Amino acid sequence: MTEFLFDGPEDASLTILLAHGAGAPMDSGSMNAAAKALAEIGFRVARFEFAYMASRRGPDGPKPPPKAEKVMPEYEAAIAALAAKTPLVIGGKSMGGRVASMVADKMLAEGRIVGLLCLGYPFHPPGRPEQLRTAHLKDLKTPALIAQGTRDQFGTREEVETYALSPKISILWLEDGDHDLKPRKASGFSAADHLRTLAQAVADKWP
Repeated sequence: MTEFLFDGPEDASLTILLAHGAGAPMDSGSMNAAAKALAEIGFRVARFEFAYMASRRGPDGPKPPPKAEKVMPEYEAAIAALAAKTPLVIGGKSMGGRVASMVADKMLAEGRIVGLLCLGYPFHPPGRPEQLRTAHLKDLKTPALIAQGTRDQFGTREEVETYALSPKISILWLEDGDHDLKPRKASGFSAADHLRTLAQAVADKWP
């Protein structure tokens, strides 16, 4: 049974379902901050954990993350369990967003979702830019927004701008942001600034 963590008004006009990254749970600092920013602008945000992450909260302890393909059925099951009554955007942090992107077109075709939101997409493993995770993004049919820090080690602006991506994908570049979208103090920006910009971009894309 999928357990959800909710933020935002129950009567929101749009619901956003987010999954966590490979190594941190649904209530990590970055996930909490992103959910709060989206909720404050009026969205209903639901978060869930894949089974391997949820098991870390029990006596069995940590388990390594499986390959993204292995948890695609879990994401689809979460969509079904959520049974959103309003238009649904799916996505997540890093691996969570990647998994969402891998099921998005199927869910769009079935009329279950209206969009995709990725927070720090893992375009490639750090230090291995040749191992791209973009093949399915070339022909993506789902309207998508990827929020990416310009110095994200999983895909910098200079790298990503050379990729062949679907015209359905919009990328929101957050200046000096890292993989958690956080800028350095010297940049003159703050994580809160970037998350407000993210929330407004979501509102503009799915009004």
